[in-house]
Amino acid sequence: MGHWWVRNIVEPGKLPLLLALAAFVLTFVVTRVVTRLIRAGKGPFGNVRAGGLHVHHVVPGVVLTVVGGFGAVASDRHGAGAAVSAVLFGMGAGLVLDEFALVLHLDDVYWTEEGRKSVEVVVLTAALVGLLLAGFSPFGVNDLSQQELHDRGGAIATVAGNFLLSLVALGKGKARIALFGVIVPLVALVGAVRLARPGSPWARRFYGRRPRARARATLRVYRHDRRWARPRRALQDWIGGRPDPRPARLPGHR
Repeated sequence: MGHWWVRNIVEPGKLPLLLALAAFVLTFVVTRVVTRLIRAGKGPFGNVRAGGLHVHHVVPGVVLTVVGGFGAVASDRHGAGAAVSAVLFGMGAGLVLDEFALVLHLDDVYWTEEGRKSVEVVVLTAALVGLLLAGFSPFGVNDLSQQELHDRGGAIATVAGNFLLSLVALGKGKARIALFGVIVPLVALVGAVRLARPGSPWARRFYGRRPRARARATLRVYRHDRRWARPRRALQDWIGGRPDPRPARLPGHR
């Protein structure tokens, strides 16, 4: 076990990345536990206020991210400074992305439907960092042989091809597949060859005069969302807490 740790984590310089990922996940989990206790009125915790102003935890998160980021740039990745900076950066990123929806909407949507975006972004970030930690390189660079690495043309063609596949998947409205496709190229290929989601830039550009393609795309999205929407919402509720119910609208109000 010790030999594996040194060879796969310490020698390649992956220890800071592992520490950052662990701090990121742990900070997110602790933050969600504390906020759910505050929401339920349990425990000794409470919202932080300064002069009547509610200080959201994205504020210390930004500070920790800045300190950790600059510390990582200034330190040797094999030294103690890099480890400390990685932990600070991971903690800061966990606090910031836990309130990603607040930053996106510029409104306190933490316990609303819009707040689910924070949970989704945190899960995606943890998964992508985990893939990088496992040895995957962006755009399939890790799949190149030594001869291809020395051949600039082959390396550039591989990177450009995988980038194009991810771009097509993104244009088809498949942001998650495009993100994972950056790290795992075959995932981007799946998103690139399948039908685009209705309303995506690709669908507006290429399905405008193809009613059959539009109908097939709409039916496929309906079936996909009907199958996966409920399990996805249940997982998000389990991780981040159930959102507050939307207030009922009075007749005649919009």
